[in-house]
Amino acid sequence: MNKSDFILFSGAAPGAEAEFGACAERHGIEEVNFTFEGHTEARRRGIRVLNHEELQAGDVSLEYVSRLMNRRYTESPTLRKILQTLWYQVNNGQEIYVLGAILEDGHVRGGTGWGAEFAKLCNKPLFVFDQEKDSWFEWTGHDWKDRNGDTPRITHPHFTGTGTRAVTENGKRAIEDLFTKSFEQP
Repeated sequence: MNKSDFILFSGAAPGAEAEFGACAERHGIEEVNFTFEGHTEARRRGIRVLNHEELQAGDVSLEYVSRLMNRRYTESPTLRKILQTLWYQVNNGQEIYVLGAILEDGHVRGGTGWGAEFAKLCNKPLFVFDQEKDSWFEWTGHDWKDRNGDTPRITHPHFTGTGTRAVTENGKRAIEDLFTKSFEQP
């Protein structure tokens, strides 16, 4: 496959999504960034502003998400829209790459956790770089498997990159290594 066949689906938010987008641009990969009116964007390349009807297509019960993830999500309109845009990111990507932290209960911390859970529900290949553990993890279908320093390789042309707003240096390096291994090494 050629690099021109690949598309990153993300959200252009500050932090991990901006890092994924910047790497995509440096490596010549197209990007589509789902957002909504009034959302803070750190990137403008590939912006796709979702209208009200489109956001509704990605709607999910906050009660269901809260129960599934063992935490309480507030009924904030902004949070609801963020979860709806995550639906578009995961729905369009066939492999999901997340930057964040895996909690003791197996869920990923923060709003990004819904993207990871949705990927699990859709049975999509899911990889998380845990910044605190400084390692990539792969979802096996029932548990997280530590890749022990082995950076995954993007193999499907439609992939998703999302994650925390609090990106550390090792997180930036992990995203860059993912793109370098996937698009620059034989």
